[in-house]
Amino acid sequence: MRKIIHIDMDAFYASVEQRDNPELRGRPVAVGHGAARGVVAAASYEARTFGVHSAMASVTAMRKCPELVFVPPRFDVYRSISAQIREIFAEHTPLIEPLSLDEAYLDVTENLQEIPLATDIANAIRARIKQVTGLNSSAGVSYNKFLAKMASGHRKPNNFFVIPPERGAAFVASLPIEKFHGVGPATAAKMHRMAITNGADLAALTMEEMVVRFGRSAEYWFDLSRGIDHREVKPNRERKSVGAEDTFREDISTIEAARELTRPLIDKVWNVCEKRDLYGRTVTLKVKYADFQQITRARSSASCITKKEEVADIVEVLLGQTFPPPKPVRLLGITASGFSQPSEIRGQQLILPITV
Repeated sequence: MRKIIHIDMDAFYASVEQRDNPELRGRPVAVGHGAARGVVAAASYEARTFGVHSAMASVTAMRKCPELVFVPPRFDVYRSISAQIREIFAEHTPLIEPLSLDEAYLDVTENLQEIPLATDIANAIRARIKQVTGLNSSAGVSYNKFLAKMASGHRKPNNFFVIPPERGAAFVASLPIEKFHGVGPATAAKMHRMAITNGADLAALTMEEMVVRFGRSAEYWFDLSRGIDHREVKPNRERKSVGAEDTFREDISTIEAARELTRPLIDKVWNVCEKRDLYGRTVTLKVKYADFQQITRARSSASCITKKEEVADIVEVLLGQTFPPPKPVRLLGITASGFSQPSEIRGQQLILPITV
């Protein structure tokens, strides 16, 4: 039986801003740009009481909370604090799987300080994070990753929750399907149409019924509805992609404007790839129209892309496929993926022509 902890910082970006600026404490704060086309990157708990949340349009957030204070993001600061937090994790276990700057799974079945109870480890970590960074965190403790993740959000903020093996299935049974980690609005709506509103409804289905309804995902849902999750904590998760996107102040419709606006996105993506020794084969263009409908177009190279100019060339081809657009464009994004190992790059002798 494994002992898994999920640590999740409480309103991380916004809490950092409130920590560093006492005038923001106790006030509704949104990290992001408050311009007409801006988007909320994170919201303080004071802002959340008004219904403000991440990924919300800035104009909508301001409508919900006229007193909302927008603060531009400082990702260098957030990354620095995240590194401090990871060092605290490493004092207890080498089995750390970061999910983002502000959350991670830890397998403490065998831990470096030989603390017998995972609950004690979780609280020791939370206390140390508070001491070092001045920030609050929440923890979930359970026997698998899914339940640890669910537990960490159960009594937020600044709290912890434990789901022992004997309570796992019952906890999942009472969990609304929307609360399942990984279930978005579309999946939730699909399940509601099947009369599945919580874990108990899901667990009532046989494997045969699961296969009919969910196809290849049947086994995943069958296990999850019974509190079963065999996934291991993976310390060195491979990065699958690097991306950047921008929402424009005004919609665009010309390829000239798109070229101009994608240049800084290409620079951002390439700088991360080069810094982290990540060289991919595929470049994807994301296009979001004024009505929020979005499409993607991708193109792959026969060999690894080792120069920024190659990324720019592929983006130019993809822009040519999508411009002029059928309707105005509000957002463009660039993503690199299909990464190879550095040894493969060094052994690459020939750059082959681009193929579709």
